[in-house]
Amino acid sequence: MSEPTSSPATSADSTRASAVGKTNPMKQFFASPAGRSIGLVIALLLLVAVGAITAGENFMNIDNFFVIVRYASVIGVIAIGMTFVITAGGIDLSVGSVLGLASVVASVGAVQTAAEGFWPLMVFVSIAVGVLAGLTNGLIIAYGKVVAFIATLAMLVGARGLAELISGRSTQVVNNDGFLDFFRAELLGIDWVVWIFVLVSIAGWFLFNRTTFGRRTVAIGGNATAARLAGVNVKRHTVYLYMIAGACAGIAATMLLSRTTAGTSTHGQLLELDVIAAVVVGGTLLIGGRGTIGGTVLGVMLFAVLVNVFTQNNLSSSWQLVAKGVIIVVAVMLQQRLANREASSSG
Repeated sequence: MSEPTSSPATSADSTRASAVGKTNPMKQFFASPAGRSIGLVIALLLLVAVGAITAGENFMNIDNFFVIVRYASVIGVIAIGMTFVITAGGIDLSVGSVLGLASVVASVGAVQTAAEGFWPLMVFVSIAVGVLAGLTNGLIIAYGKVVAFIATLAMLVGARGLAELISGRSTQVVNNDGFLDFFRAELLGIDWVVWIFVLVSIAGWFLFNRTTFGRRTVAIGGNATAARLAGVNVKRHTVYLYMIAGACAGIAATMLLSRTTAGTSTHGQLLELDVIAAVVVGGTLLIGGRGTIGGTVLGVMLFAVLVNVFTQNNLSSSWQLVAKGVIIVVAVMLQQRLANREASSSG
């Protein structure tokens, strides 16, 4: 009886299996979602250690901690909405300008006068402006078939110009006592703006990880054509995603109004860059198909601590930009390596 001989295909399969078996378990772990989150936590702790060593007690105290979290809250709320958009393979460059427009509209004299007996009207107007801007973006991208980069770039310019026209390039002072008293109050010793960030993060996590909407978002980012063939209304879903991003910008505008007591067309300038950076560093793929709300929160905190460390040490803001740029490049390079590794393993 002749012994069985192995075919080339069988040999290739066995070679691939042995290669997979020899893969470093540590690399496998850090390539997983949990591993990526732990990597961000380690990076955050290292940055905290740098702050503690270089700035000492000025950095390591509870008051400074709340300064960091308050700074992160406005960026963080917008970053939650941006996570949905980028996961679906899109981008929104207009969120900073939309925030500025929403702050101006919510703080004009007519709105504040109407809201004297009911201050939540200012909040509603701000969010409504954001949702309307997001709806416009979504319709142009989904049904007008304009590339997201171009459509949101146009909104970035248009919303900023509209804010200047409405405000006359002047600052609108917020004098609604009910509005200011509420947002300046504390719950369990924590500012309301921080609680809003927490609530938006929890709602975003639930929507992303525990609903069909979140699964459809990931599917569209992975392969929009396949998602459409599977029965997902890609165009309508895309509109919803940009409305969510706009709503988050409107919420952030009310938070910024309460902190600065002023609405101005200069609010949110270049904020979209910080938001996108935090989302990407948090582990959401720029090409779409994978996203993480928890990673976005960690990415926001990472940049907030970085800014605080530089501020505490009286370092130039220019060096802050350099450090952010380096972090972004490293994060994108790591994403590309992980994406290539996953593609080769699946192939």
